[in-house]
Amino acid sequence: MRNQQATRLIFEMSRPGRRAAVLAPAELPVPSAEELLPAEHLAAGPPPLPELAEGDVVRHFVNLSTQNMSVDTHFYPLGSCTMKYNPKRNERLGALPGFVAVHPLQDEATIQGWLKLLHELQGMLAEISGLPGVSLQPAAGAHGELTALMVAAAHFRARGESRDVVLTADSAHGTNPASAAMVGYQTRTVNSGRDGLVDIEDLRAKLDDRVAVFMLTNPNTLGLFDSRIREITSLVHDRGGLIYLDGANMNAILGIVRPGDFGADLMHYNPHKTFSGPHGGGGPGAGPICVRDFLAPYLPRPIVVREGDRYRWDHEGADSIGRVRSFFGNMGVLLRAYAYIRTYGGVGLREVSEDAVLGANYLLSRVRHILDVPHGQRCMHEFVATAARLKKERGLTAMDLAKRILDYGFHAPTVYFPLVVDEAVMIEPTETESKETLDAFAAALFRITEESVDSLRSAPHSTRISRPDDVAAARRPITRWKPE
Repeated sequence: MRNQQATRLIFEMSRPGRRAAVLAPAELPVPSAEELLPAEHLAAGPPPLPELAEGDVVRHFVNLSTQNMSVDTHFYPLGSCTMKYNPKRNERLGALPGFVAVHPLQDEATIQGWLKLLHELQGMLAEISGLPGVSLQPAAGAHGELTALMVAAAHFRARGESRDVVLTADSAHGTNPASAAMVGYQTRTVNSGRDGLVDIEDLRAKLDDRVAVFMLTNPNTLGLFDSRIREITSLVHDRGGLIYLDGANMNAILGIVRPGDFGADLMHYNPHKTFSGPHGGGGPGAGPICVRDFLAPYLPRPIVVREGDRYRWDHEGADSIGRVRSFFGNMGVLLRAYAYIRTYGGVGLREVSEDAVLGANYLLSRVRHILDVPHGQRCMHEFVATAARLKKERGLTAMDLAKRILDYGFHAPTVYFPLVVDEAVMIEPTETESKETLDAFAAALFRITEESVDSLRSAPHSTRISRPDDVAAARRPITRWKPE
């Protein structure tokens, strides 16, 4: 029988006067809020928070947690997001008191271990990318994009160049044009060719002296490595522009090729995707960036520098774009990335990518008999299939597949992205999944394509909510609970 407590809002369970604990009166006088704070800063009354016993609170949230899908409970073939299992070892290291019980305003002499760790991480990220300038400040991948474009803009201002255009690929993550717009750039879209790679002639046609940056992902969102990347970067550099690499797909090339070596000038990492850290639910995240040496003076400050056997924050830098967030970055995520890199080492990181590419190609070989894969007989860490033929023949959509796969115990793959593929089904198995898991996922997809469309239209059948009205939810969102 379904647990009724798990279906109720915590506000609905509230009863006046219920508490987790009732404390004895204080032995010493306790000043009131009115005595401590100016009257203009006092609320008219207490906030309408739910009142419950401790047991009710614990059961409520534990019951909610059992309804979640997570990388600890299910296979997450979520293309472009790299939802791989994160080692619990790194979580234990991240919870050590010496890391979590530190205040960002402590004296540098008391956090030498932290500073050494961050300094070494800066060096690791520089070595992996082939780009020597590093900032750990950005709070997420998109924030890293924004920060890198601000660095590029500062570079061109210093040179007296009024470039105002950013090129983005038609298969790019949506954050690419959004970040460019936030920095004040106009965007032009560079089309893909029939092979799913950058159309070189279209790039030539859109390159001019107004172009500041070409933002591209390599491997791209179709899971393809662009073999003409050196030609692409040379074309942009010859016109005085910069190459920004969206580092979302670094999981495919660790230790195999470095973005700086194939011509990238700036890039960001998603450490929670490429290395290790919690992922999902809007955070926490980090988006450190790496840049070429001539762009390093514009990086956000502070950065960590070493002087002899001591480490310190370097706040200097007349050309710096300044802080892009409070304090120094999301230290918890950066710590987990450091632990991940130190655990694997250079050889291990290469094996991570080799295993990710192997798993993706194995799954591609199983899935292409069920769904068409329009681009590439082989892929890197992910591939994009299409349900277009099934939709035409049977009315079966990518969304139908995504919803029904939940009933088989798998999280849905990414659907309807990238936009260059009709009825896209984007699949990324990562390096952490076994052959048995990949076989089971392929078998489930096959069984779903043989089911009746009427049954699929009402899927999922095993979750509390089947298919909410997405349009109504977007147009009339309920953002506040009002008590009866």
